[in-house]
Amino acid sequence: MKKLLFFVALISFTAAVYGQDEEMPVSTLKDKLFAGGSLGLSFGRYTFINLSPQIGYRFNKYLSSGVGFNLIYASQKEEDSYGRDYRKITQGITGLNLFARFYPFEKFLIQIQPEANYIFGNVRYYQPPAEGKYKLDAEIVPSFLAGAGMVVPTGNGALITTIMYDVLQKTSSPYGNKPIVNVGYNFNF
Repeated sequence: MKKLLFFVALISFTAAVYGQDEEMPVSTLKDKLFAGGSLGLSFGRYTFINLSPQIGYRFNKYLSSGVGFNLIYASQKEEDSYGRDYRKITQGITGLNLFARFYPFEKFLIQIQPEANYIFGNVRYYQPPAEGKYKLDAEIVPSFLAGAGMVVPTGNGALITTIMYDVLQKTSSPYGNKPIVNVGYNFNF
């Protein structure tokens, strides 16, 4: 994991240094700002609602960075071996993230995204002897997402699809130990 983090940091630093030599056309702050993020919805025995807005700044055609918020609601109903509701776990996640994107090619990006997420919730048991509702311990959990993706330019923005992985792998991470596929959209100002 340390080698992966070093590699991503090296690429980001190289992009920043290389970008300093490039002549940029004169542009306004409005031309360099973008906003976007992602929205996720899933309903049923597992409900997931995700709203993660971001705002960023383009330093040049190779490098951009910004800040975002994570707002997530998740609930999962579990059944016992007889098909009866056993328990329901409900969680809320709010957090902050920073991101940096390096574009080595026109429609390809490499992204790193450190985060701090506040996780809280409760569990409700439907059957004795544990029947009732219990509060889960709230905690702040750090994550460090790293990955790559594709950019599809559209009129006044771009559709962005990434595959990310939480390299920190903290026990309570909302991302688990599997790749995270994210689809979002960036709007130019």
